[in-house]
Amino acid sequence: MSRRLPVYILLDTSGSMKGEPIESVKNGLASLVASLRTDPHALDTVHLCVMSFDREVRTLVPLTPLDEFILPELVVPDSGPTMTGLALREVCRAVRADVIKSTESQKGDWRPLLFIMTDGVPSDSAEYAAMIPLVKSIGFGTVVGCAAVMKSRSRDVEKSKLDADRLCAQLRLLCGQVVTLDTMDGSTFLAFFKWVSAAVANGNLSAGTSCEVSLPPPPPEISVVC
Repeated sequence: MSRRLPVYILLDTSGSMKGEPIESVKNGLASLVASLRTDPHALDTVHLCVMSFDREVRTLVPLTPLDEFILPELVVPDSGPTMTGLALREVCRAVRADVIKSTESQKGDWRPLLFIMTDGVPSDSAEYAAMIPLVKSIGFGTVVGCAAVMKSRSRDVEKSKLDADRLCAQLRLLCGQVVTLDTMDGSTFLAFFKWVSAAVANGNLSAGTSCEVSLPPPPPEISVVC
């Protein structure tokens, strides 16, 4: 059995993602899977887990081999909080249960990768703060946060910038790299998931040679915050 590369994807499905944003996420996730399936090494090693979070956390697809992965249905409530801290607690629980550790007699899995896409600051801020050291102790190969904050109409530009800055500041506390999307349309989400695909493929190549996965340069639609 080949060593696995576990990849965990956390998707914000709170009410503000309803409509075009979540449809674009669905298309982007489909593109991610299709792209990885063209890579023989990814097919042999990558296992995907997809979770969604709003007022609740749902494991939509438990850690599953790439060739057996079935795209989940993403459901967005009309409104409600963004329980990011609760989602992080669940992903840590899953990693501890899923990931095979190396022993003297066998090699375990590669270090898992974590990608978080959200458009709002955590509603459970105390839980989020408590989870940061726990996530860092898990030993992820990389943790990437995507701040998908919509750029609003002209009268709301300042508020949108403030919202984006607050979210990025929160994600920087957790993630090794934080990126923002220039827009919330389908092409930008597609570009993000293609970049995630390239990052996962890069993780396959570097997993055995380095502790931290080196991420490829993002496309023009994605801005690196840190």
